[in-house]
Amino acid sequence: MEKDLVEYIVKSLVDDPASVLISVVEGEKSTILELRVAPDDIGKVIGKHGRIAKAIRTLLQAAAAKSGKHTSLEILD
Repeated sequence: MEKDLVEYIVKSLVDDPASVLISVVEGEKSTILELRVAPDDIGKVIGKHGRIAKAIRTLLQAAAAKSGKHTSLEILD
């Protein structure tokens, strides 16, 4: 569910939605979502001073709290 939420948000932001890749790394206590986008779109996902990335992470934490697990987002280049 969290992966679908992040994928929907990011694909809405970028110019090249086909290049959005999200891989899920499951740990014992947490889940990490690794996000990759096209090099031209990285600024659109991060935003000025990281505001958009912070907002996506906040929404992700709220969605993950519903299921009772810790989920984090890493934006990779």
